[in-house]
Amino acid sequence: MALAQVRDVAARAQVSPATVSNALNHPDKVSEATRERVQAAISELGYVRNDAARQLRQQQNLAVGMIVLDIGNPFFADVARGAENSLGALERPLLLGNSSQSPQRELTQLRLFEEQRVSGILITPVGDILDRLRQIKDHGISVVIVDREAGADEISSVSTNDVHGGQVAAEHLLELGRRRIAVIGGPQNIRQVAHRFQGAQTAAETHGDAEVRLWDTGAMDAKSGREATRALLELRPGQRPDAIFAANDLVALGALQELSRAGVRVPEDIALIGYDDIAFAATATVPISSVRQPAEEMGVHAAQLLVKAIQDPESAVGHEVFTPTLVARESTLGR
Repeated sequence: MALAQVRDVAARAQVSPATVSNALNHPDKVSEATRERVQAAISELGYVRNDAARQLRQQQNLAVGMIVLDIGNPFFADVARGAENSLGALERPLLLGNSSQSPQRELTQLRLFEEQRVSGILITPVGDILDRLRQIKDHGISVVIVDREAGADEISSVSTNDVHGGQVAAEHLLELGRRRIAVIGGPQNIRQVAHRFQGAQTAAETHGDAEVRLWDTGAMDAKSGREATRALLELRPGQRPDAIFAANDLVALGALQELSRAGVRVPEDIALIGYDDIAFAATATVPISSVRQPAEEMGVHAAQLLVKAIQDPESAVGHEVFTPTLVARESTLGR
């Protein structure tokens, strides 16, 4: 059965197609009685307005594109939820893309969003794509970087101070007497990971007998956490770390699985801390300490900055930086 058209609604309501359009888009231009007849006809016919066609006629697209590093990570799902809630209140749809930490896939999705003429793009970049983002902005599409500092005066961003977050995580472990800390996460072209490692190194410098060693992984997922931890456990006892700082909670969950499989006690033998504070961290077999980022709030603020840039391209660029906080649980404190 074909979808009802405006002319069908007009015929049923016994008004002109222009009156139907006004009832939908400019209700103040028609009487209450006419609006009621139009709405009754819409309900009877099951009419669904073609918003894409309307936007094409008006030469605008209200949709916003968003590209995240890993949609399988609940942290990014929460960021997207915050952005979607904020945009939904303005009747702006959010189109979600997943780069899967692949630079090539990221570029492909940017091109697709550009071809669709979205009004703006929210992105958590894999690597350094500032030149590409500048090009997109020059084409009239607003851009906001999420979960990473922009590193550019002309592009807005919403991020967390990851150097501080890494420092907080390592200081927590050092205060508990841990001195050989393995930082698991990567690849290092993901700037957030590099900053978290940098923060951990800064914390260790205040303890002359402390060592922080990086174990670079190919991805930021549970599988990478298991593989890196398995390699750590193959070290001689004197070289084995007494603490693991995972660059996100998915990696920490993988590390916990491997430690449990190998019969290593957490935190008695090896303490473990993650990053992001996703819901699964608190519900793990051994609840995992984590550095919390305000994910939904970051999404809300990023969407607000983007809408401001869309509505006023000459508006001031904004850079919002949140401060992460420590959430200590049994994986470092014990029972």
